[in-house]
Amino acid sequence: MSSLRSRERTQANEAVEVFSKLEGEIREVVSRGATAPRTQQGNDNGLAASNIGSMLQHVSGTSVQEIEKLIAELQILRDMLQKEAARVQREIVGYAALTQNSSRSMGTISEILSSWRDDRADIPRISA
Repeated sequence: MSSLRSRERTQANEAVEVFSKLEGEIREVVSRGATAPRTQQGNDNGLAASNIGSMLQHVSGTSVQEIEKLIAELQILRDMLQKEAARVQREIVGYAALTQNSSRSMGTISEILSSWRDDRADIPRISA
């Protein structure tokens, strides 16, 4: 479980780095657009939009892949936990049956010892 948490932290840190990089690139594109001459602004806007679009696709594609990977890992963990729960339930049923059998055996042994004690009480004792 701790390895899953450390992996989640690593992935979260990577996502923060990617988003920080994206934010920096967007700021750079915007600042270039603000300082560009008016005649090229229409051309730069199209270029900036395509750059931002490709960056967003890259970031969102990576994020979607990471989410799908996490979902797959969680499904594997869910299956493992369900199997483990079924195993524990089988063990509990086995222990319950063992406890019942032990209880019955103790009752039988107790009855036998009582009958031996009663039989022994009927035997006359010889005193010396």
